[in-house]
Amino acid sequence: MLNRPFFVLRGCCLACVLVSGTLMASDETAGQAAQSVEAQQTQAALQQQIDAADEETREALEELRRLERETRQMNAGNAALSARLAEEAERQQRLGMALDTLEETRAALPLIEQDMTAQLTRWIEQDLPFLRNERLARVARTDGQVGADSVERINSLLETWRAELDYGRDIDHWRGRLESAEGSVREVDYLRVGRIGFYYLTPDEREGGVWDVASNEWQPLDERARREVRNGLRIAADQRTPDLLQLPLSITASNQQGGQP
Repeated sequence: MLNRPFFVLRGCCLACVLVSGTLMASDETAGQAAQSVEAQQTQAALQQQIDAADEETREALEELRRLERETRQMNAGNAALSARLAEEAERQQRLGMALDTLEETRAALPLIEQDMTAQLTRWIEQDLPFLRNERLARVARTDGQVGADSVERINSLLETWRAELDYGRDIDHWRGRLESAEGSVREVDYLRVGRIGFYYLTPDEREGGVWDVASNEWQPLDERARREVRNGLRIAADQRTPDLLQLPLSITASNQQGGQP
């Protein structure tokens, strides 16, 4: 009986110790939890800072790329503009030089016109005598244009030159009047082969001639040549397929007219 209270007392002390240990453990766990929460908050804040820094970096890189694109476009535009400016400067220089000589050119135009008219007239007069009055009248009309300046008249003379050059590239025929040495006039069919042959044939085909440059007169054709002239007239009128014509020429290499191109 005397020892029982002693054992009871010791049990009470052990219970106190257990309660105290439990309280200490609870405090330690709470502190660790608080530290863990704080660490998580710190990590979250750090992650937000990293994310914000990444976003700023991405924006800065995008801005840099945009500026690089604009710089390349600006450089390309400057290069193109420089080339255009160089071309414009060269054009302005050419215009300046042209303006410097404009007065001299204007002064020379009448002389050029007169020389072209004289050359055309001389060429027609020395050429085969086909359609001579018509061709000379064309030159006279061009030279006598009223109200036209020298540039317009020169352009008209150039057109006349081209028409004259075309005569040397084709074959033509027409009916016209032929005056004989005795003064009689009759209707004949003319055939022109470029500028190397000029012929006539009467409608009854009994008489024909070739213009001879050396003698400056018509030379008679024999029957065979007259048949060839008739064939040439049909070819020129598209009544016969083109064929080789065996005819004497009006002009040869030894007696070509001077002054003709």
